[in-house]
Amino acid sequence: MSGGTAVSASLRTALSYCVQQVRSYDYHNYLCLLHLPPAMRKAAFTFRAFNVETAKAMDVVSDPRKGLMRLLWWKDVVDKVYANKTVEHPVALALSSLLSEQKVSKHWLKRSLEARINDGNRDDDAIPENIPELERYAEDTQSTILYMTLQAGGIQSTIADHAASHIGKASGLLLLLKALPHHVSKQGKIPYIPASVAEECGLLAREGGRTEVRMGDALPDAVFKVASVAEAHLQKARELAASVPAEAVPVLLPAVPAQVLLDSLRRREFNVFDSRLSSGVHGISPLWYQLKLNWHAWRNKY
Repeated sequence: MSGGTAVSASLRTALSYCVQQVRSYDYHNYLCLLHLPPAMRKAAFTFRAFNVETAKAMDVVSDPRKGLMRLLWWKDVVDKVYANKTVEHPVALALSSLLSEQKVSKHWLKRSLEARINDGNRDDDAIPENIPELERYAEDTQSTILYMTLQAGGIQSTIADHAASHIGKASGLLLLLKALPHHVSKQGKIPYIPASVAEECGLLAREGGRTEVRMGDALPDAVFKVASVAEAHLQKARELAASVPAEAVPVLLPAVPAQVLLDSLRRREFNVFDSRLSSGVHGISPLWYQLKLNWHAWRNKY
């Protein structure tokens, strides 16, 4: 096998890995990416796979220190990839190939990683102080994916970037809410309800210098308050729709799964522990989800 053929085969394997990771761990966005123009899919799947790898880092280990080591390893990978050094990992290989063809700001990848590292470094009893702090985390981990995809697609639009910011914040906030049962079962605490919201709902406990959010009947009220902020971001994104370039709309389709999750939370009265939220795709059947997504894509709406 010639060197060029070997490289081509290796890259195909790397890209296939990225697609499978997104399909396995981020299915609602996997279906969104299928509506992108073929020329944009390589970048989009690479960025989403990078997000899967870094999002899983803290979840797949019992010792948080090992998760942090993994995130720091990814930080080093980004530096090496931008320095044209080869790293033998499928996502790193896909990223290297992408950067050889398109200009993508290193800033967004680093910002995403720094957010996850800072989150992983939090003290055991630390929770976000307020909603703006949670919004920053959502933007750093979700909006950045959309920013990079727009950039890789050559779409330069301040309006599209603003819409992407709002959609990413909405998606991030709602996904954190949906993941609360997982975090409670793993950590025995509620980590992503801000202290200000918990205090409003009578769920904030302060003992011996420690602060935590208590389980209680008012938890759905706290979830509702955070979900309402997400809903406002979706509304703001849609208010910009008339000015968003048509070619940017497929990149912004993640607004659809965010709305689906918001609607499912509302139907379950914002009880994140309702097991029906985990069925299908964000609480609805995969077929119904795909119909909603296809309808928006066909109408070029998000």
